[in-house]
Amino acid sequence: MNLRVPEDLDRRLEKLAAEEHTSKSALLLQGAELVLQRHARRREISAGLDFVTSHDADLLKRLEDA
Repeated sequence: MNLRVPEDLDRRLEKLAAEEHTSKSALLLQGAELVLQRHARRREISAGLDFVTSHDADLLKRLEDA
């Protein structure tokens, strides 16, 4: 896989990679993993909210009217 990044981002990655004693590739892999984890967590939260709003609809309505 080839990845093109803007020069500024490349410079910042280069600096961080040197500071962390790792490669730019490793940093980008970490970033990709974080993005995937964040999206998975958002899906879990959304599914949980959907469950609560459907499962507890009557209770939520009573609380709304209280």
